[in-house]
Amino acid sequence: MNNYVYLVDDDEAVRSALTLLLETVGLTVRSFASPDAFLSQAATLSPGCLILDIRMPAISGLKLQEKLNLEGMMWPTVIISGHGDIEACRRAFRNGAIDFLSKPVDEHDLIDAIQKGHAELERREQASAERAEAVALVQHLSMREQEVLGMIAKGLTTKQIADALGLSPRTVESHRAAIAVKAGTSSAAELTRYWLEAQADP
Repeated sequence: MNNYVYLVDDDEAVRSALTLLLETVGLTVRSFASPDAFLSQAATLSPGCLILDIRMPAISGLKLQEKLNLEGMMWPTVIISGHGDIEACRRAFRNGAIDFLSKPVDEHDLIDAIQKGHAELERREQASAERAEAVALVQHLSMREQEVLGMIAKGLTTKQIADALGLSPRTVESHRAAIAVKAGTSSAAELTRYWLEAQADP
């Protein structure tokens, strides 16, 4: 189970206190004194939950969140702020934040937010693994089998597929049987899921 947390806050006392708190509940915490310090190592880090202070010199937590999103690094993010700012809160949520917490941070709220973030990471990782499996399956099919699978996914019957491709129903059934062997299932619903996941954006 993923338990990485990355804390970016220019206040050393806050970093120390939150790191100690989170480590006591079994989380692996890496803290950074600035967005630049985090960005210099971001490419080497395993996916995890981000905790970003909203107000930091040079780059704010919101700016860092937006920069990471543009780079495709959309990890679950908790924004913490010492100043109640409704517009900043809205902006953070528009950018995909999972929570916006005021300092001093309530430890239970923070841990709940991180758990929600890790659950979202696991969901994404599972979806990514399922898509990779589906892509590998489809790529393993012949071009004709891919055509047949695409039509199965559209809900066409064997006869309709045969008519569309100019094949005999017996030939289509042979292709369906070959697809079922490669996929490990003859269920139209499962085959449709494979096809749709293989076509989905990464």
